[in-house]
Amino acid sequence: MKLKKYKFKIVNSTNDLAIQIIKSTNNKSGIVIANKQKKGRGQYGKKWTSFKGNLFVSIFFPVDKIKFSIKDLTKINCFLIKKLLSNFYKGKIRIKSPNDLLINNMKISGILQETLLKSDKKYIIVGIGINLVRSPVIKNYPTTNLLDLTGVKITPYSAVLKLKKIYEKFIPELPKFNIKNIQKV
Repeated sequence: MKLKKYKFKIVNSTNDLAIQIIKSTNNKSGIVIANKQKKGRGQYGKKWTSFKGNLFVSIFFPVDKIKFSIKDLTKINCFLIKKLLSNFYKGKIRIKSPNDLLINNMKISGILQETLLKSDKKYIIVGIGINLVRSPVIKNYPTTNLLDLTGVKITPYSAVLKLKKIYEKFIPELPKFNIKNIQKV
């Protein structure tokens, strides 16, 4: 499966744009990439701080033939992002339920999932933010970034290439995926 790329300099929100693309086109899957978000969103209506140089993407695809609950899909997506991060960081990466990834008990990534129904087809939109070069300050929630952890500047472009490959390989396997094999993702 190939994810069609939609690349933008500045958007309000990659998830909002993915929803708009689903509603206004016949494209069934894609990846929305932005250099900056003006109104990035996190879980429970929280604001997602979008520093230039960090990663902001939303991946969308149909899930009408998939047997998983949203909770299970969140778990799967967290493991896919963990797989991406492990390309750049060799230490322990922990998933903090429901949708954050932590390194050294500091947040490095968050996921926002939303669903949309169009013409009897159900789509999932997976918004992914990863602190590549700069960490936001969140009250009572320490954050980190890959540059501080590794001393290596990872570009959004190189992260997107790896992320796109991970999802393009995994999405076709999703209908027959066994959630018990989640650790092997």
